Amino acid sequence: MTDKTRILFVCLGNIVRSPLGEGLFRHHAEVAGLAEKYEVDSAGTGSYHVGESPDSRMRQVAAEKGFTYDGRARQVQPGDFEDFDLIIAMDTTNQNNLVDMAQSKEQAAKVHLMRAYDPEGDPNDSVPDPYYGGIQGFHNTYDIVERSVKSLLEALEAGEVDL
Repeated sequence: MTDKTRILFVCLGNIVRSPLGEGLFRHHAEVAGLAEKYEVDSAGTGSYHVGESPDSRMRQVAAEKGFTYDGRARQVQPGDFEDFDLIIAMDTTNQNNLVDMAQSKEQAAKVHLMRAYDPEGDPNDSVPDPYYGGIQGFHNTYDIVERSVKSLLEALEAGEVDL
């Protein structure tokens, strides 16, 4: 029996980008018949929204695209660095915060930027946070996260991601 690859998606409040990443990755793994190989979760570096559901605007955009998801926000914990094989930060600020939280070089090496897997973006770009903007920002963020998680899944399956 092999262990599952455990992936944690992280943004600031865990109500927009990271729960979307978690849900979309899970969905695409299931569609590809790979769900048994992966365990995914999401968290925020901040505690602002702990216990809250994902943002209704992002769930609305997802529903328009035929995708539904739920969950409850939680904050990143020190144990997450031991529990997860890969930690995917949605932006460079959260990436830097996660690297600062890591207790070793090995833990810090688990932190990757989401757009490093975006076939249409610069690998150093951040997934934009649409929280304070209009609905078009949520559409844009959805598209970026979806294509990035698809590419991440492909990279994992091809053995192109260091775990």
